[in-house]
Amino acid sequence: MRTYHCFWLLFWAGQPHQSFLRPLSKRTSGFPEKEKVLVLSGNSRQDLHRSKRSWMWNQFFLLEEYTGTDYQYVGKLHSDQDKGDGSLKYILSGDGAGDLFIINENTGDIQATKRLDREEKPVYILRAQAINRRTGRPVEPESEFIIKIHDINDNEPMFTKDVYNASIPEMSDVGTFVVQVTATDADDPTYGNSAKVVYSILQGQPYFSVESETGIIKTALLNMDRENREQYQVVIQAKDMGGQMGGLSGTTTVNITLTDVNDNPPRFPQSTYQFRAPESTPLDSPVGRIKANDADVDENAEIEYSITEGDGYDVFGITTDKDTQEGIITVKKALDFESKNLYILKVEATNTHVDPRFLYLGPFKDSATVRIQVEDVDEPPMFSRPAYIMEVKEDVPVNSVIGTVTAQDPDAAKNPVKYSVDRHTDMDRVFNINSGNGSIFTSKPLDREALLWHNITVIAAEINNPKQSSRVPVFIKVLDVNDNAPEFAMFYETFVCENAKAEQLIQTLSAVDKDDSYNGHQFSFSLAPEAASSSNFTLQDNRDNTAGIFTRKTRYNRHETSTYFLPVVISDNDYPIQSSTETVTIRVCACDHRGKMLSCNAEALIHPTGLSTGALIAILLCIIILLVTVVLFAALRRQRKKEPLIISKEDIRDNVVSYNDEGGGEEDTQAFDIGTLRNPEAIDDNKLRRDIVPETLFMPRRTATARDNTDVRDFINQRLKENDTDPTAPPYDSLATYAYEGNGSVAESLSSLESVTTDGDQDYDYLSDWGPRFKKLADMYGPIDSDKDS
Repeated sequence: MRTYHCFWLLFWAGQPHQSFLRPLSKRTSGFPEKEKVLVLSGNSRQDLHRSKRSWMWNQFFLLEEYTGTDYQYVGKLHSDQDKGDGSLKYILSGDGAGDLFIINENTGDIQATKRLDREEKPVYILRAQAINRRTGRPVEPESEFIIKIHDINDNEPMFTKDVYNASIPEMSDVGTFVVQVTATDADDPTYGNSAKVVYSILQGQPYFSVESETGIIKTALLNMDRENREQYQVVIQAKDMGGQMGGLSGTTTVNITLTDVNDNPPRFPQSTYQFRAPESTPLDSPVGRIKANDADVDENAEIEYSITEGDGYDVFGITTDKDTQEGIITVKKALDFESKNLYILKVEATNTHVDPRFLYLGPFKDSATVRIQVEDVDEPPMFSRPAYIMEVKEDVPVNSVIGTVTAQDPDAAKNPVKYSVDRHTDMDRVFNINSGNGSIFTSKPLDREALLWHNITVIAAEINNPKQSSRVPVFIKVLDVNDNAPEFAMFYETFVCENAKAEQLIQTLSAVDKDDSYNGHQFSFSLAPEAASSSNFTLQDNRDNTAGIFTRKTRYNRHETSTYFLPVVISDNDYPIQSSTETVTIRVCACDHRGKMLSCNAEALIHPTGLSTGALIAILLCIIILLVTVVLFAALRRQRKKEPLIISKEDIRDNVVSYNDEGGGEEDTQAFDIGTLRNPEAIDDNKLRRDIVPETLFMPRRTATARDNTDVRDFINQRLKENDTDPTAPPYDSLATYAYEGNGSVAESLSSLESVTTDGDQDYDYLSDWGPRFKKLADMYGPIDSDKDS
């Protein structure tokens, strides 16, 4: 049943009487609304006056999601000026006017044409006006009114996430916050309980709980252990209408993970471990691995291993493998089966990250016993030293013993040992060794100046098992003896001026010695006995390993003697004393008054006095450039004068040489004689080839004269055979030309040139019978007499 609600609207018109407009609201909810009358201004009718015309409306209310088949009735607009004669027309404008909301222009009834959704638009603002149909003028001012959409519970709560992920530490207290879930309801929160959401837990009890109003999830069970169960899936429901019956609901899933805490100590799975290690195990090599199990993960399961007790505390060590959390037992000192073959260790495993909250569970460490059995192996011989250093003088005789190395078998069997030198370290076989006692002796002479140190390797191997061997380096230093005479530090070649004065220094000498001197070298200089008395120069020893050469006379003449050779004796003071004779070359040169050399003889040293080195280099470069220019010019002249026979880059054997010589024709009998080609007797016996130098002179071979009726093929084959067997013939890749024309053809000449020389005229009348294509040709060669007669 529909209930009509009347809304009175009073407005003042520009007339002496009062008019009323009644908007009637018709609702479908079935709940009546009491009638409202609103007065625009004044306290009574007598006080009203024509100050202002205005509308005064109440709101229209409409339920959303209307499911009826007819249009939904909204309300009715009515003006008291409406006499019911149809003279007034009602107009509606604003939100949805004409589309969503329509008005009967005669009655003022407003209807909704579509289902309305409050969540899309909760309020519609429209404007109404009454106009005179005849004049089109408004009889009432335009005013606004509101249509509010009443909410119904048509939206279920929606969580902000489909799946929540959360984590909390294991062993947490009851009531520990886990995560907060949130659900929203699109319905109107100000109208009823359609948007009031209540949370509840559907799955996850008794481990977790949720607060009904806030959606906060908390732990509900004490001491949840990750090692027992790590993952939990909780289902939370959000229901509107305050959780009452008939409310809509939505759910979400919360995945909760228990994170690890260090609440489990490490534990060895066994109390004793047994390992075996050969006595030859290298240092830092692993002997075995042990592992303590820890139910925790990540850093809470990290373990530190240590050796706390045992007789092998300093022999073995233990480290932690960070990837597997295993303890690796390694060798710190060399093992020896003969001295000790069993070690007992106590190994302890401790957590590196201990949580003080769980110390009440006990100590977070464990210990185990490790027994290591050392096994005997056949060891190689061991030298008494890790390296040997020996010294020997360089002048010792061959086969002199310079030292001894010693090695023994460390095993209980004490197998005998033999020695040898690794020849890769002594390629020249300078040293050798006694295989029985290890004494090293020289096998070649030594020279300290050639090689000061000899580094060799000695091998000691068991006689019964040569594979068991060891090596030791031996460093041999060669000691110096005075076996080298001193000599000049450089080659001395100097000059003396012709105008030199007596006792004038012309050169200072110095010497070097290859030998080593502990106290420093002391050299003495003197002239050779044969030059001491007759020499034109004197030598003065400066006693500091240098000497000076002085002139003995006043003047020298380069034309008489251009070069002097002065022998100098150099001696050292070591034992035995070594001496040598060196020669100083002295040239006589012309000098200026300041002693600067001007010129010497042809053999003298060249000292450029007039030109600098740069000037001489520039002159030399100019000469070279000039020579290169001349050579290039000559080469271009020769290339321009002699054109190449073959321009192509291909091989000469693959080309025919063209000489571009046309010749004089058939009448030119001087250019080529065909008779000579056919008559070999015409060949000049004295003519030889000019393209090669013959090693042996061969006489030209005589061939039979060709007959006049010789066939061309026979002629060519005959000449080809002669060239193949003739040693004086041209090279194999030359082109041999045989200019033989032949005896003529049976068909005679086909040349049209001979036709003009014939005495008789030819008849071309047959050309007219060949058709129109040959008509022009027939006219050209037609009979001439007919033309003349015409």
